[in-house]
Amino acid sequence: MPTIHNRTATALLVIDVQVGVVGAAYQREAVIANIQTLLTAARAAGTPVVWVQHSDDQLAINSPEWQYVPELVRLESEPLVHKLYGDSFEATDLEQVLAAAKVGHLVVVGAQTDACVRSTIHGAFTRGYDVTLVSDAHTTEDMSEWGAPPPDVIIKHTNMYWGFQSAPGRTAKVVTTAEVQFSA
Repeated sequence: MPTIHNRTATALLVIDVQVGVVGAAYQREAVIANIQTLLTAARAAGTPVVWVQHSDDQLAINSPEWQYVPELVRLESEPLVHKLYGDSFEATDLEQVLAAAKVGHLVVVGAQTDACVRSTIHGAFTRGYDVTLVSDAHTTEDMSEWGAPPPDVIIKHTNMYWGFQSAPGRTAKVVTTAEVQFSA
């Protein structure tokens, strides 16, 4: 149970799967297919889906790069949170959106693993949410020429360490797309 009181619902949080973010992402097609599988399952179970969309100098609002990838379609009824920082909670209305839906558990997917995904899972956990990271539904691009590890190593490392996070009254889990079960 999360440490946020009276918040027992789960939401699927889709972070920054935008054209300019995942254009050259590691295993792009497989990750997007897994996110689509989770979207279908969440919608069928009546689980809230919340979309997060980043903007900055490289992702100018309304530019082609800023748009969500065409393979994933947000329903009008699904909230869209606009952000300027890595942590999807920072200077956004995400907390209010989740509170309105009584969400205390987040199932997290998206991009980039080593930036906005990582910032958001930590931000959610420290704010009292239970956080499940879907191991095969997040990705990043190859930034090894600037000294970063290769993307597969970043993803594996994030999956490994997230499963060992702990805090009083909260859970951190890592599961595959096939293991995610949204209940009606």
